[in-house]
Amino acid sequence: MGLHWKEIQLTGNPTIVVGIPLPSGTLLFLAFVALHIAAGLTAVIGGAVAMLAPKQPGRHPLAGTNYYWALAVVFATTSALAFSRWSEDYHLFILGLLCFVAATIGRTARQRLGRLGRAFT
Repeated sequence: MGLHWKEIQLTGNPTIVVGIPLPSGTLLFLAFVALHIAAGLTAVIGGAVAMLAPKQPGRHPLAGTNYYWALAVVFATTSALAFSRWSEDYHLFILGLLCFVAATIGRTARQRLGRLGRAFT
């Protein structure tokens, strides 16, 4: 008893889940969508906490780190889902890429600035 090859592909027949039409009903596609939603909600909550927390050690950098890695998972799942339906979803990959690159630039700049600031204090 193993997985059948049709159970591990991303493309398949359209389906409806809790009233939302999805382009594929395969187990792998639905797993990616579930992971994408969970990571997206984590990123939204982490981003909100980081934005509203005082900019000091503790809650702000921890929430920012959670936001960044949740966004990395969102980008990874976006990539997989977009590649499976490239002609329909390539623009979503580009949007995800731009968001992740912006977050990476911001995170890298802050980490370098932090080291530079500590060197002069």
